[in-house]
Amino acid sequence: MTTTKDKGTRNRERHQVLKAMLEERRNQIHSKLKTLRETLPAEASVVTDTEEQSVNDFVRDVELALIEMTSETLGQIDQALQRLEDGTYGACAQCGAEIAEARLKAVPFATLCRACQEALESRHAAERERSPEGIALEAVLSSEGAATRRIR
Repeated sequence: MTTTKDKGTRNRERHQVLKAMLEERRNQIHSKLKTLRETLPAEASVVTDTEEQSVNDFVRDVELALIEMTSETLGQIDQALQRLEDGTYGACAQCGAEIAEARLKAVPFATLCRACQEALESRHAAERERSPEGIALEAVLSSEGAATRRIR
């Protein structure tokens, strides 16, 4: 029979393992971010033509996007560490169910269980389909269909 003390010890050990994993991931990202920032030139080098300028602009935009994504991930890891301290880490923010250990190892800053994440992604996909561009196209197609039905 599992005693309360054994369960408490396991929870503390799990907490320490998860915290170490999150902090290691945060350190890796800090290092990557530092490297990305160091690779960005302080000032643009002398550009000889517009093609070279376009390539330089593109490379800089990609590097800045990577820095932004990396910074966002750092924020998510910091939030996960806070949830760990608060005792809410590993619980789905949507339904309250426990997030699978394998999911937390793969995405340590996950806030949703797999089922809630899939539901969220399905809603986002449906919203993209219903975007103004999608609605406009649907309206054109349906009006063409209505015109076709009237002709027949």
